[in-house]
Amino acid sequence: MKKEVITVIVPCYNEEESLPLFYEEIKKVALEFKEKNVKLELLFVDDGSKDHTLEIIKDFSKDKDVHYLSFSRNFGKEAAIYAGLSKANGDYITLMDADLQDPPKMLLEMYHYLKDEDYDTVGVRRKTRKGEPIIRSFFANMFYKIIAKISKTEMVPGARDFRLMKKQVVEAILSLEEYNRYSKGLFSFVGFKTKWLEYENVVRVAGKTKWNFWKLLVYAFDGIIAFSTAPLVIATFLGILFCLISFILILIIIFKTLIFGDPVSGWPSLVCIIFFVSGIQLFCLGISSAYLSKTYLEVKKRPVYIIKESDVN
Repeated sequence: MKKEVITVIVPCYNEEESLPLFYEEIKKVALEFKEKNVKLELLFVDDGSKDHTLEIIKDFSKDKDVHYLSFSRNFGKEAAIYAGLSKANGDYITLMDADLQDPPKMLLEMYHYLKDEDYDTVGVRRKTRKGEPIIRSFFANMFYKIIAKISKTEMVPGARDFRLMKKQVVEAILSLEEYNRYSKGLFSFVGFKTKWLEYENVVRVAGKTKWNFWKLLVYAFDGIIAFSTAPLVIATFLGILFCLISFILILIIIFKTLIFGDPVSGWPSLVCIIFFVSGIQLFCLGISSAYLSKTYLEVKKRPVYIIKESDVN
């Protein structure tokens, strides 16, 4: 009987503290899979780390079931995910963070649903955000509520990048060759039958998160722009609304002047109106510019990532 292979893709950026702990845990899971005649192979993607992450990964690669890619610079997690999916050769492919916020033991249950049940992919979602800053959790919940209203693509609240997929699903994701990638949306966009598993939030075992509030906010905007044109529609309706308001105000001014002889006065209110309308115009221009900038990046056809060194064929 042919041994099945699960490729575990691990994007890494300055994870020297957590990598030894992750490797220890994932090897325990690999032994349990070995009993099921399933091989676990690891593919680390070094996203231009500035610490000793690459050296640690190279040490791991002495194991024949461990491989790595190293970027020429930091291209971001989305690029690391794309590179890992492009190079993965397993029958099943999974994505995991090196900080152990994605519990390795869940792979056993995830594999069961793909192997024994009629599912194409198994994803995990956090039931709570216990351990996260309150403000961060609030804005994360707000994002999922907003994207659920304005996007046709389903975004599951609390969903992680951690998921186990059949090869067919990965091939479908790779067929979406866009430069501006938002993986959570792409996973949902391709469809396929998905099983969701819930778990309690786990804090990282070591090191510091690379996602500050500003980066998460930008990432959320990228998700909205990538999977919804609603902001453009909102900008259009705001323009129409203010045109109507302006027209009504003009009629009121004409009426008051001709009927009551009321002179037009009040420069403070006029200045406030000018500032308010100018702000709305700049807001709408900013929305249009965001979509235009993404189009600009797409048409240049630059590579999503550049590999400096690798032991992957």
